[in-house]
Amino acid sequence: MVEILKYCIPALCVLLATWLVMRQFYKAEAEKRLWELKRHAQKEISPIRLRAYERLSLLLERTTPEHMLLELNLGEMTILQVQQHLIRTVRMEYEHNLSQQVYVSEQVWSMIQNAKEQTLAFVTTIAQQLPVDATALDYAKMLITAYATNGDTPNELALQALKKEAQTLL
Repeated sequence: MVEILKYCIPALCVLLATWLVMRQFYKAEAEKRLWELKRHAQKEISPIRLRAYERLSLLLERTTPEHMLLELNLGEMTILQVQQHLIRTVRMEYEHNLSQQVYVSEQVWSMIQNAKEQTLAFVTTIAQQLPVDATALDYAKMLITAYATNGDTPNELALQALKKEAQTLL
């Protein structure tokens, strides 16, 4: 019996040591494969995320009153028509870029949503403040003036957050 133990105990120790080493090895290999997979996925996703940041920055730029008013012939429009056009433009731009939320953080997406809502409210509020005999040109001037003197606008704040997040990719 003692003879058997002389051989079994060292064999069990060698078996246990081999098992521990192999377990560590397989664990390290699995981690290495996972890291490689993530690195490969990151190579694929980074350009897509950068395009998403570009598209969202365009959304924020295109939905500023100055930009939206540039394409309108204000002499032939009423305040209501201009207001409706601006609201429609903001909503269309937003809906067109809705899928980009997948590529940005929730905080940035929330700021973009807030910018959209604030812009819509701003356009409506300014229209309501004008006298009944005001023209579309008066409305445009008041929009641009009020927007410019508003300090950091929601669009600018969202754009800053977007740029900051995009910097983490570069």
